[in-house]
Amino acid sequence: MKTTSKKLRPILKEIFDYLHANPEVSWKEFQTTEYIKGLLANKKVNIQCFPEITGLVVEIGSGKPVVALRADMDALWQEVNGEFKANHSCGHDAHMTIVLGVLFTLLEEGTPDQGTFRFIFQPAEEKGDGALTLVEKGVVDDADFLYGLHLRPIQELKHGQFSPAIRHGASWSVDGVITGEDAHGARPHLNANAIQVGSEFFQHLNNIYIDPMIPHSVKMTSFHAGGESTNIIPGNATFSIDMRAQTNEAMEELLEKVERIANMLSNYHGVKIDLSISSSVAAAVINEEATNLMEEAIVETVGKDHLIPMITTTGGDDFHFYTIKRPSLKATMLAVGCDLEPGLHHPQMTFNYQAIEPSVEILVTVLRRTVRKYQG
Repeated sequence: MKTTSKKLRPILKEIFDYLHANPEVSWKEFQTTEYIKGLLANKKVNIQCFPEITGLVVEIGSGKPVVALRADMDALWQEVNGEFKANHSCGHDAHMTIVLGVLFTLLEEGTPDQGTFRFIFQPAEEKGDGALTLVEKGVVDDADFLYGLHLRPIQELKHGQFSPAIRHGASWSVDGVITGEDAHGARPHLNANAIQVGSEFFQHLNNIYIDPMIPHSVKMTSFHAGGESTNIIPGNATFSIDMRAQTNEAMEELLEKVERIANMLSNYHGVKIDLSISSSVAAAVINEEATNLMEEAIVETVGKDHLIPMITTTGGDDFHFYTIKRPSLKATMLAVGCDLEPGLHHPQMTFNYQAIEPSVEILVTVLRRTVRKYQG
């Protein structure tokens, strides 16, 4: 394996330490955007920013093919050691560091005479609408290939292992509102208790069945009703449902069943139940050509012993909206084994930082391979 230059290695560590210490949640990655711009201020690159949103696109080289590489930028908002705060517990700080390492390596080593490398620093992956927003901005309209990456939990890949594609599932978040009337605690016959309605909704979710050969899950993840007055039977409540399915078709089936539950309970209890999709991430659409190029890059860089076939995960990523909205785009994601524990989105998530350097080298290799293969 070709190692990252001694000059670049401390720079990447400094970048990661800064990004890890300064997390920002979706659509508020203002400081992160400015930091990346500052790193590139004296580089021979073209930078595109967006006045109304965070994120940026950086280009080097010129002409066709256009090969893009995407990094997600946002952190999660979660409780860490008793305090709610922004926290990089999904590895996006590492993703940005790796993609910047690829960019700096290509600048240091020189780019081909023909071909454009485009680096997409995308906001709001955790909200599920960052990729869709950048698609609307036209950032991949002329792109031929798009690559991404994601650190994987130890349950999927161990440190030193890499996979050329991630078969993500679909992930939707549904918000619900129960609207009724409050009643006195002594007169439960005068209203429908929103807590009871929510409890029945919870139980019916557990009775949903679709094809068992397709991994899926649906569960209530929040419920809020009532206030400080304990002698009031609440008629109103809000709740959230997290839905996962390995295919987009299965997700549509799950949603239909959830809507049936809402309609049934609404009619039975005489309350209004409104559902709305707050975020939706599509299941992966795998491109064989891009996956083969990534596989070749893994073998060339770290050796065949470190190659693991495409992995399947119940997690989701809005990366796949790029190819769903632009079907001619050929894309795949590098799965990075790094002994990530206890798991993604855990407030105390840790991973082996040594996975960053080979990830940079693999992505440099796949970008160069792709340009060489499709020049002219």
